[in-house]
Amino acid sequence: MKKLLIANRGEIAIRVIRTAKEMGIATVAVVSEADRGSNVERIADETHVIGPAPAGLSYLNQDAILHAAAVSGADAIHPGYGFLSENAGFARRVQEAGLIWVGPSPESIELMGDKSRAREAASAAGVPVLAGTEGSLDTDGDIEAVADSIGYPLVVKASAGGGGRGIRRIDSREDVRGTVEVAQAEALAAFGSSDVYFERFVTRARHVEVQLLGDGETWLHLGDRDCSMQRRQQKVIEEAPAPGLPDELRERMRASSVELARQAKYIGAGTVEFLYDPERQEVAFIEMNTRLQVEHPISEAITGIDLVREQLRVASGEKLGYTQEDIRFDGHAFEFRINAEDPANNFMPSPGLIESLQLSGGPGVRADFGFSAGQTVMPFYDSLLGKVIVWGPDRAQARARAARALGETEISGIKTTVPLMRRLVELEDFAAAEHYTTYIESVPGLLGADA
Repeated sequence: MKKLLIANRGEIAIRVIRTAKEMGIATVAVVSEADRGSNVERIADETHVIGPAPAGLSYLNQDAILHAAAVSGADAIHPGYGFLSENAGFARRVQEAGLIWVGPSPESIELMGDKSRAREAASAAGVPVLAGTEGSLDTDGDIEAVADSIGYPLVVKASAGGGGRGIRRIDSREDVRGTVEVAQAEALAAFGSSDVYFERFVTRARHVEVQLLGDGETWLHLGDRDCSMQRRQQKVIEEAPAPGLPDELRERMRASSVELARQAKYIGAGTVEFLYDPERQEVAFIEMNTRLQVEHPISEAITGIDLVREQLRVASGEKLGYTQEDIRFDGHAFEFRINAEDPANNFMPSPGLIESLQLSGGPGVRADFGFSAGQTVMPFYDSLLGKVIVWGPDRAQARARAARALGETEISGIKTTVPLMRRLVELEDFAAAEHYTTYIESVPGLLGADA
C-alpha cells in the first residue's frame, strides 16, 4: 500500500490520515464542495472535490470516489465508518478496480448486513441470541401466534437495519400486525428491504460489545466495551472494559465473538454487539458491525494497539503477528461524543460558526476532533464534532479525569452536548454503572436548558 484514499470526512478521516502518515503511506482526501477548507483537506497530502454538499452527490457517490482514486493514483481505499463503509457493492467495485479495500470481504459485509442471517450465523457459532424468529418473519402467516410464543414486550427489527434504526416495540397482541406493517414500510424506505424479524425486548438493558481483529488465519479480541449511555438508540458515552459483567459471561461473550469471526473468515477490524440483561445476567447477540467503530479509541487506550494501523496492515496482506495471549489489558477508558446538538431542544442539530473551541489535554486525555475555531458546521452531515477520550488506571480515576477534561472543554457559537456530558459523568448512577440504554429518556430533568 503506497497511497490511501479516505472515503469519508471529519474526525474519522483525520484519524485515518494520521496513522497512514506514520506508516509512510501517502494520503488522498475526498471532500464535498461544502467541506472545502476543512481540517481534512489541510492535513491530507492531496485533496479531490467529489461533488456538491448533499452526501448522496458526494460522499455516497461511488463513481466520483472511484474516479478520484484513479486520477490520484491511489491504490487503496479506507471507508471510515458510516457512508459507504458497510456497502458490499462498493467494496466489490473497489476490488474490481484493482484497489485494496480496507475492510472485510464483500461476502462478510453481506452476511452480517442481513440481521436475520447474521443472527443465524451467530447462533451457529455459539454466540448467545435472544428469543426470536429464525430468519425473516413470514408476514403472510400467523405473526400474532409467533409473537405470543416469544412473549411481550418484544421488538420488530429491520433485517437490513443497523445503527439503532428500523426498530419498533410491541407491547401486546393487538399491536402486532399494525406495528409490523409500519416497521416494514420504514425498513423499505431506509434500507431497500421490507424484511423484518422479531426479538425479545429487554427492559433496562445494557449495550456491550467485543472488538475483533482477524487476518484470515488468526482471530482475536481486544476486549469489550459498554455503550449503554444512549439517546434514542444512538450512543453517547462508551467505556472499556464493560463494568460489572460476571467473569464467566464476559469470557463466553469474547470467545464466542472470536468464533463467529473465525467461522465467517473475517478479515480486518469488526465488532460484535450484545444486549446484556442485568436481571438475568445474560447477554444476547444484536449485530456485527463490519467496520471500524466510532468508539474504537477506548479499545486502543486499554490495549496500546492502533486499530487503524492493524486495518491497513491486514488489508495489505500482512499477518497480525501476535496471538490472544500477547494482548495485555491495562486500566479503564471512556469516550464522550461531542455533537453539534441542543439536548434541551430534543437534540436538534446546531449548525453554524464555531466561534471558539478549547480542548483539554494532560495525562491520559485524547481529543479526536474534525473542527477548529472559525470553521462552520454544515447542516448536511452527521452532527459529530469530535470525541473526548480519557484513560485511567481504574474506572474511578478514569471518571475523575473525564470530569476534569470535560470541564476544560469549551465550545462557543453553537449548541453542543458538552454540558450534558458534564452532568452525566457526575451522576451517581453512572458512577455505579447502573445506567441503561433508555436512561437519558427515563430520568426527568436530565436534559434541562443549558446556559
